[in-house]
Amino acid sequence: MLKAVVSAMFVLGMTFAANAQSAEETTSFPVDGANVIGTLALPDGEPAPVVLLFHGFGGSRNEMEVPSIAKGLYTYTAEQLAAAGYASLRIDFRGSGESDGEFEDTTYSGQIADGLAAVALLQSDARVDGTRIAIIGWSQGGLVASAVAGRSGIPVATAIWAGLGDPEATFTALLGPERIAAGLKTGDTPAEMPMPWGFSLYTRQPYFEEILTMKPFEEIAAYKGPLFVAEGTEDEVIPVGTGDKFIAAHEGPEELFVRPMNHGFNVFVDMTTFDEMLDATVAFFKPYLDS
Repeated sequence: MLKAVVSAMFVLGMTFAANAQSAEETTSFPVDGANVIGTLALPDGEPAPVVLLFHGFGGSRNEMEVPSIAKGLYTYTAEQLAAAGYASLRIDFRGSGESDGEFEDTTYSGQIADGLAAVALLQSDARVDGTRIAIIGWSQGGLVASAVAGRSGIPVATAIWAGLGDPEATFTALLGPERIAAGLKTGDTPAEMPMPWGFSLYTRQPYFEEILTMKPFEEIAAYKGPLFVAEGTEDEVIPVGTGDKFIAAHEGPEELFVRPMNHGFNVFVDMTTFDEMLDATVAFFKPYLDS
């Protein structure tokens, strides 16, 4: 169990989400001297169970905006969680979104530290039920979720959506071995990482070093709580079979959700598959969050 209690400083006031059942506010909490920014959604009523949302590589706390719903996927997810009676906290990892820091300094270990601090924040906030915390992580956020769950033992349930399970194999396939080798020698100079969607991200040598050392399957093996894993058979980033490997590494209640979806859950076609996945996640969480 986490021993540190992180105090929160609430800023920017309160606004109401599109779903009238919840109110949202922006929160800030410190990690290693830098501020991590998040959005806390609080449904009406007594302190509710809470779901912590971890975004993907190069993303931010609201996640990618989908034209058909005119909002980010995590904003939408928070609204649906509120409709089910659950609070949520979605955060910008340091170097992403509105949080302090530069994206080029991103590392897995830094994001895991942010996630652990977010768990401690929720445990200390009387407006949510800090004894009933669940986690959702998408893509690289799934890697972070595996480590936060395994190292803290806190979440009563965890969901990994299209999660990064083998960073070395995935990034070698995406970038080629030459770019990985070059990234390991860049020192303080950010190295280019071309993404499949037509843009590039830039990170420094420590990120490339952790590509080789981070082991999400080993992290999730330390977690004995309920695990939901979603995998797309048309994912252009995460190798098919990664979901099976997360399930195989884990001992405890679990569910594997497999559909013909890409890394973005087909949301630029329609929301049908995403809604099915989100509904299945909430249904999986429900016995543990409501108990």
